[in-house]
Amino acid sequence: MGLAIFDLDNTLLAGDSDHRWGAFLCQKKMVSASDFAHQNDRFYADYQAGTLDMIAYLSFVLAPLAGKTREEVATLQREFVSECVEPMLLDKAFALINQHRIAGDILLLMTATHAVVAEPVAARLGFQYWLGSKVSIVEGRYTGLPEGSPCFREGKVSHLQSWLADRDDSLELGETWFYSDSHNDLPLLAHVTHPVAVDPDAKLRSHAEQQGWPVISLRN
Repeated sequence: MGLAIFDLDNTLLAGDSDHRWGAFLCQKKMVSASDFAHQNDRFYADYQAGTLDMIAYLSFVLAPLAGKTREEVATLQREFVSECVEPMLLDKAFALINQHRIAGDILLLMTATHAVVAEPVAARLGFQYWLGSKVSIVEGRYTGLPEGSPCFREGKVSHLQSWLADRDDSLELGETWFYSDSHNDLPLLAHVTHPVAVDPDAKLRSHAEQQGWPVISLRN
């Protein structure tokens, strides 16, 4: 049985849902727009440069949710998917996912994006299984803080290993694929049998070409 793993932002989506969530919070006037947007952009630049402090970023972007109930956040999630994610959807992404589904592969979405965004987007894309950076909820209310280690860089490998170990169906994998756009995902790309660069950033494209990895586009 094969396992097809997919990154989310700028891979299956034509944009970055995590960064867009920050803009969404500004639009909803849940934060000071100018200050928050500036810091959000700085964190995104750090991500692109490969220097992002993921714990600091998660603490920043989750802080506006502190004290909100699950129901309140669920309303925001529905609005976010409708207003912000729908325009990012790619027909070729759905086709690629379905290609693996038809082949009988297990489908897994893996993203550094926090669960508030990752969960509804995974559902919209049709994934039964997904892994993202966890958020803290205490007595039904969001604390505004991350929980556990982020699903980021080397953390994606450890999250995957934990997920496989926790499965109770004695899964024996054959081929494994991972589709990603980002050099931040090089640890997991090097871990699978079929790494695929999707509309890659310059650093990943160069590495993929040197390694002879496939380079594809879901946008063109």
